[in-house]
Amino acid sequence: MVKYLRTLSTRGLVALAAVVALLAVGGTAIAMATGGSGPVPANKPLPRALHQGLAASKPAGITARIRFTNGLFPNGALLGQVGSALMSGASGRLWMRDDGRGRLELQSNAGDVQVVWKQGHATVYDASSNTAYRIALPAGQPQARHAPPGVAGIGAFLAQLTKHVNVSSAKPSNVGGRPAYTVQLSPKEPGGLLGSVRIAWDAKRGVPLRAAVYARGGTQPVLALQTTSIRYGSVPLSTVAIAPPAGARVVDLAAPTGHDRGKSESGPTNLPFQVVAPKSLAGLQHSATRVVGHGPHRGALVVYGEGLGAITVLEREAGAGSGAAQLKALPTVPLDGVEGHELATPLATVLTWDRGGVSYVLAGSVKPSVAESAARSLR
Repeated sequence: MVKYLRTLSTRGLVALAAVVALLAVGGTAIAMATGGSGPVPANKPLPRALHQGLAASKPAGITARIRFTNGLFPNGALLGQVGSALMSGASGRLWMRDDGRGRLELQSNAGDVQVVWKQGHATVYDASSNTAYRIALPAGQPQARHAPPGVAGIGAFLAQLTKHVNVSSAKPSNVGGRPAYTVQLSPKEPGGLLGSVRIAWDAKRGVPLRAAVYARGGTQPVLALQTTSIRYGSVPLSTVAIAPPAGARVVDLAAPTGHDRGKSESGPTNLPFQVVAPKSLAGLQHSATRVVGHGPHRGALVVYGEGLGAITVLEREAGAGSGAAQLKALPTVPLDGVEGHELATPLATVLTWDRGGVSYVLAGSVKPSVAESAARSLR
């Protein structure tokens, strides 16, 4: 996987990040719907509302009109260039079958985007670059259907969850014309830029209808999927089993190997450079150092802090295919004698620079000022 990431342009890397975010949001819910004017369900405690949805019969398929919002990049542009539908957001359609296969289509003047998935595999075709990304997904194991957990079991799970996450009550609402319940989750522990995640589901069918991610202090979602209509019913296999154009550039992103995952070490000594790993960084304590990659691309991943507020620093020998070269087309920032390149979003900051023959990539759910201060202290 690391090998293929090194071949992508900056725009490709950012577009791929948007793909991952889209899949993550889409995996949690079908869509974030526009507010509907229609009937709302009865007011119920959250455990009962969840149980009702889990106990509902599974639909044969789903067809929906959707809108994807991406507020990660100001004005939907990067470096003054209009991005694809993945980067700037767009309207489109979604189809899902009861066998887990699905397709999402986004339409924009910059070119359409098609996301097609099935168990263990997803393909994302971006027409603006005529590139198809083939992504290996966790295969998972087929599981027999079981009776949904009871209200008491759901209540016990929520009791454990609320030790770490603030969970709102189930708010009766109408989402895209469907009676729905909406719940908001937000981290209890300070740290990180994530403010909350809001999810809504069809009160009668149990189908997720809303997913939106908000930055801390923000009133508008940073990432969201929206639907203007939804219909339940069977979806033909031909609707979701489509392939990219024959002339598309194909980039395979394999599942991480054992080399990619790395291993913990107290202080790697088998690297061709001195790893910089102070006891603390930006007020966060050093929590782990791992060797990642293999061959000439081996490096150290140094972690500070834990949870959402953690900062990670990837250190590799400069000029050895570190993977940071593509980030150097990003806006520049001065870092005490060296030039850094920064990608700042409402949810995270990524910063790269070279110093003393070592290439650094710092990432964390922190503001740019925190990332830049941390980078200046790494010597």
